[in-house]
Amino acid sequence: MVDLKTQPVVGDEAVQPCCPPLTERPLSREESERTAKMFRALGDPVRLRLFSRIASFAGGEACVCDISDVGVSQPTVSHHLKKLKEAGLLTSERRGTWVYYRVEPSVLSTMGQLLVGQR
Repeated sequence: MVDLKTQPVVGDEAVQPCCPPLTERPLSREESERTAKMFRALGDPVRLRLFSRIASFAGGEACVCDISDVGVSQPTVSHHLKKLKEAGLLTSERRGTWVYYRVEPSVLSTMGQLLVGQR
């Protein structure tokens, strides 16, 4: 028997740092493509708002039922959450009928280090 309460949603994978700080060395083509995908995903105001809501939710995790009121339809929210997952910014887990989204701490740390760097 399958336990539906805590099954990961298909497509979840461990979040890996995208690249070194921009001040450390020039990015490779692959690093540039991964980084651009991440920033493209955050370049949409609805996606940025969803990402922010999830990141600031208590415990760093939010049920889709708690974050979907961003002024667009539910199918549009699902589309934007999918884009954020594809960019490696979110992970998700199905619990019963709801999906819970999480911004991995490593994503926020990596984004900060990428832009700030150390000199």
